[in-house]
Amino acid sequence: MTEVKKILKKYFLPGIMLAGLAVFFLPSCVHDPGILPDPNPIDTTGTPIDTTGIPVDTFSGTPCDPDVVYFTTDLLPILISNCAKSGCHNVASHEKGIILDSYQHVVGSDIIKPFDTNDSKMIKYITTSKTDDVMPPPPNQRLTSNQIAIISKWILQGAKDLSCDVVSNQCVTTNISYSGFVAPLITTFCAGCHSGGAPSGGVSLTTYAAVKAIAQSGRFYGAISWTSGFQKMPQGGSKLSQCNIDKIKGWIDEGALNN
Repeated sequence: MTEVKKILKKYFLPGIMLAGLAVFFLPSCVHDPGILPDPNPIDTTGTPIDTTGIPVDTFSGTPCDPDVVYFTTDLLPILISNCAKSGCHNVASHEKGIILDSYQHVVGSDIIKPFDTNDSKMIKYITTSKTDDVMPPPPNQRLTSNQIAIISKWILQGAKDLSCDVVSNQCVTTNISYSGFVAPLITTFCAGCHSGGAPSGGVSLTTYAAVKAIAQSGRFYGAISWTSGFQKMPQGGSKLSQCNIDKIKGWIDEGALNN
């Protein structure tokens, strides 16, 4: 027993003391606010770490393909401006039980048959020569051939709910063309309400002169940018993309030219 005590005293007790000192001098816990995180962390997950301060999804989308019709950016604005209006095919009115304000409502309306324009009732109603059947009904302005082509192409592509990241495409805001950009944008997003015999708010946007006047008054940009004090446009629809808003501002700042 005496020999055992000698061994414990010589080896075991000093070991316990060293272990205690080691614990005393260990660094603080990783949750200690005094410990700063590594400013350049090494990724071990296979997913790049964002260190720019910019939301990752800002640049993570697929760039828009000019040969593809995207429902939200290309087709829905046409429907909101011309069809999903009060008294027609919005949620409140749902004329003939048809609502055309979202992808789910459009494909569930039984007027679209993917890949087949001949059997899609929507195409029949927007192209018919019969005044009593045509949509939008008079005195509303009929859809343009370009708008009909967009809807037809969307159906032939499968009537899918495709989307793209407009931020991924460079937004050029100089030398904006009225005929090439501004007028088509107005036709898509605005003309459904601001045309015909009784344009919304008494504002018609069917001629260059009318558009220039409203643009130079500040009302056009104020409305599409949803600036406080202005009626938000498109009414009842989503706000235009920031790129489209910036392009319109660029056109106005350069004199709202008829180019």
